Amino acid sequence: MTTALHPALTDTDLDFVPVPDEMLVAGTWRRATGPAFEVTDPATGRVLQTVHQAVAADVDDAVAAGKAASEGPAWRGLLPHQRARYLHRIADGIEENSARLALLQSYNTGKTLAETTALVGSAAGTFRYFAAVLESGDDDLTVPRGNYLSMSVHEPIGVIGAIAPWNSPVASDAQKIAPALAAGNAVVLKPAEWTPLVSLALGRIIDDSGLPAGLLSVLPGKGSIVGDAIVQHPGIGKVTFTGGTRTGRTIAHAAAEKLMPVSLELGGKSPTIVLDDADIEQAVAGVMYGIFSSSGQSCIAGSRLFVDRSLYEPFVARLVERTRALRIGNGRDPRTQVGPLVHHAHRDSVASYVDLARREGGRVLCGGAAPDDPTLADGAYYLPTIVDGLSNDARVCREEIFGPVLVVLPFDGVDDLVAQANDSVFGLAAGIWTRDYRRAWRLARRLDTGTVWINTYKRFSISTPFGGVKESGLGVEKGRDGIAAYSRCKSVYFGLDDGPDAWAD
Repeated sequence: MTTALHPALTDTDLDFVPVPDEMLVAGTWRRATGPAFEVTDPATGRVLQTVHQAVAADVDDAVAAGKAASEGPAWRGLLPHQRARYLHRIADGIEENSARLALLQSYNTGKTLAETTALVGSAAGTFRYFAAVLESGDDDLTVPRGNYLSMSVHEPIGVIGAIAPWNSPVASDAQKIAPALAAGNAVVLKPAEWTPLVSLALGRIIDDSGLPAGLLSVLPGKGSIVGDAIVQHPGIGKVTFTGGTRTGRTIAHAAAEKLMPVSLELGGKSPTIVLDDADIEQAVAGVMYGIFSSSGQSCIAGSRLFVDRSLYEPFVARLVERTRALRIGNGRDPRTQVGPLVHHAHRDSVASYVDLARREGGRVLCGGAAPDDPTLADGAYYLPTIVDGLSNDARVCREEIFGPVLVVLPFDGVDDLVAQANDSVFGLAAGIWTRDYRRAWRLARRLDTGTVWINTYKRFSISTPFGGVKESGLGVEKGRDGIAAYSRCKSVYFGLDDGPDAWAD
């Protein structure tokens, strides 16, 4: 029986103060004129704040201000190490407000405080990392092939449109804002409609850091209004988007019409693989973390589990046993392992996929419902769920569920495994559990994914590039080249001939 924790345990958290109902536009905080949206706590269903949404005219103001600020000498004229100082100040502000940001994100997304605290730390680290890259980066003196000196330099694009997801707002915001500012751009950030509070709080911290006015705008609202206005705006030089593949494809079409670069981090249906020589306890724990942490609301969640047939029955039995013991509850309770889903509507979507799995012939080994504990009834909770008895062709094996639902499949031999693992429109991540690293290396090179974890899962470093293949996205974020992704490369040639060009003779 999955343990339920009382959701009201920390409702005496009177430290929580909703952010003001204002957005940041052109260096000014003001209330938006669009419709009001109620932001709720998914653990209890109560309203946290009413946020008025931006409209297309606000995007116009933000882009115009961003263009002026990014082209002005107060920003464009700075040397890289001078821009780095601003990034360090922002990191300082995040760290000084870390407890409040973590609590705010837990209220807004339902995540556990342990996770939101780590995400806030990651956000601060992201700004510090790109500050360090600015301090140590170099342009290239290229090898000449004639009597000239040639070099390549990187220059800012202008105004970046950043559209962030709801599952980890503060870390995702930082991964877009920090490299874009480091490259010398302005940023217009649209947080997800369900989770705007942390992004607005982060905007306050960045605004208070002394960043020149206009370099950052934060516009809450609907993707169909604010997001579309950002993507279509002629003054936006690049869009960076994290979210669903369908929306990403729409953005890519719009970018093609504008001949505008995009970075798209999209969906996933990541395979986790347990080979016959794996350490069972280590693999079970890793598989559980890969799918059930964050309540499965992660693009890289290991949602398809492939287990060698010789190990299948004992491994799945142990996995089900351990999963049933996970502690479900309010993310502000320090004992909680699995919090609520972000919104009741999303919980209903996840439940509909489990119903589909049953109709497709799947067997629900555990979970498969909302908790029956009455203290959890008002929250958007769903039990960690394991399904088997399906083939890799089933819809729940093909489509991203984005919840705590794991589908388990056996495999016979490495060739069968690779064929099934790669038989997906997605290619974001994969995990391998084995004691043989040579075997793991060979298998990792055969998997069509952007990231492979071996005997670990969901480990990230801002210094390591991240991206997907196939319908999991375009472009790469993070790493030293993260700044280059928000830059234009220009080549400069210095002629070294003493006299006029012989062609003119």
